[in-house]
Amino acid sequence: MGQWVSEIWHSREILYFLAWRDVKVRYKQAALGVAWALLQPLFTMITFAFFFGKLAGIPSDGVPYPLFSYSALLLWTYFSVTLSQVGNSLIANSSLITKIYFPRVLLPAAAALGGLLDLFVSSVFLIGMLLYYHMTPRWTVLLTPIFVGQTVLLVMGLGMLLAALNVRYRDVKYTIPFLTQLGLFVTPIIYPVSFLPHRFQGWLALNPMTGVIQGFRACLFGGGQVDWDVLGCSWIVTLLLLLIGSWHFRSTERVFADVV
Repeated sequence: MGQWVSEIWHSREILYFLAWRDVKVRYKQAALGVAWALLQPLFTMITFAFFFGKLAGIPSDGVPYPLFSYSALLLWTYFSVTLSQVGNSLIANSSLITKIYFPRVLLPAAAALGGLLDLFVSSVFLIGMLLYYHMTPRWTVLLTPIFVGQTVLLVMGLGMLLAALNVRYRDVKYTIPFLTQLGLFVTPIIYPVSFLPHRFQGWLALNPMTGVIQGFRACLFGGGQVDWDVLGCSWIVTLLLLLIGSWHFRSTERVFADVV
């Protein structure tokens, strides 16, 4: 693992190049360009606010429902979109893999790094929403980058595992959208955890994004308490997926050029 980290560090310029290339390719010939990074969570938030907040009357822990849902969609959109890009990064760059050698982990890492630009753009709108609803962030807002970092680690861990499996089993490409669609409803984005019966709340904690979103909201709005049990479970699952994903990726990367 230490040698692998050293290779990545010495190849960091390649990583920056690949990440910037992914960003340019993503928005090439797109009339709205990087504005798409904002439009996706924005229109999803509007839909959720109307159907679940207004019509269904789902509670939002004392936070205006549009703000409640958008704050979660901010991280969830990064997670779901970037996970798909990381999981398909080896297949999408098959010609590059077969021609030259470089640490293969740079491809999923570049996809994860490039997605942070979209997250930054959509975060600007979140600041505007906080001002609109007259919500003054407390000092705990300084802790929110921790949950952004955890999301990146989660994307890398799960993404490396899926990317390595995708080289050999192309069914993975079709599985990723299904998993993210399912994950939307088993993650407290539309509803708070307290909305569920108590017997289901423990199972929801096994989803690492539950702890991420709960902690992000608690630090952002400053009014709620962090559920340390859920957050601890979230970090355990995140680090476990990172270890499993990196181990499997490392053990199979030598055959990527032959199989891809």
